[in-house]
Amino acid sequence: MAIMFNRFFAIGMLAILALTPLTALGKVSPGFTQKGIASYYSDKLHGRKTASGERYDKTAYTAAHRTLPLGTRVRVTNIKTGKSIELRINDRGPFVKGRIIDLSRRAARDLGMIRKGLGRVRVQVLSLPGRKKS
Repeated sequence: MAIMFNRFFAIGMLAILALTPLTALGKVSPGFTQKGIASYYSDKLHGRKTASGERYDKTAYTAAHRTLPLGTRVRVTNIKTGKSIELRINDRGPFVKGRIIDLSRRAARDLGMIRKGLGRVRVQVLSLPGRKKS
């Protein structure tokens, strides 16, 4: 019985670690960089509540990220064009495999992604909530 308990305990702990955001493990700090595919929110979501409790505003510089703390400031750069913008994480997502960030429509427009709908980007953490910008 004790062996079975230990096995379930170990499996449970591994599952918790696998699902824990990088920030909770202390792996993310200003300067942390991630590369991948960005998409942008549909206009039909304009005005709906985000994970932060605020309303999604398609004209704001905001985005959704799966693990970065809400309120994190990031610089997003379109790798193809070199265009970059600064924005704030205020929602969770994207929930499509292979994508790392969902941008507001304005952010996507300014990065030149509206036509294709997707873009290869670099996301760099500038500051975490409660900490000064680096």
